[in-house]
Amino acid sequence: MDEKENIKERNEICSRTLKTGSRTYFFDARETRAGDYYLTITESKKNFSETGEVTYKKHKIYLYKEDFSKFQSILDDMIRFIINEKGREVISERHQKDFKNHTFHQEIKDAQKKTSIDFEDI
Repeated sequence: MDEKENIKERNEICSRTLKTGSRTYFFDARETRAGDYYLTITESKKNFSETGEVTYKKHKIYLYKEDFSKFQSILDDMIRFIINEKGREVISERHQKDFKNHTFHQEIKDAQKKTSIDFEDI
């Protein structure tokens, strides 16, 4: 085993993958030169060019142990906020056949709320 393979093997400790449609998330525990561990989270999104060529756009986050607690706390808070505000149902064009119809009706309801006048206030 050469030096490069040894470094790569030492650096990759544990990996998990989450595939969701056109996105894949990679969670990798890696090792620093000092022998400590850190987490990388990589989002890879499949894109198609006009010619049909497949490319992948990647974004990576490096998360170190000293930030785990704060990161997890904020992530938990944000997940709770979203679930409390919008529920667990996924509302998107990709997941709902009647999304455009639903969106149109929601826009009308929102517009009515904004323009409703209570004559008792005048």
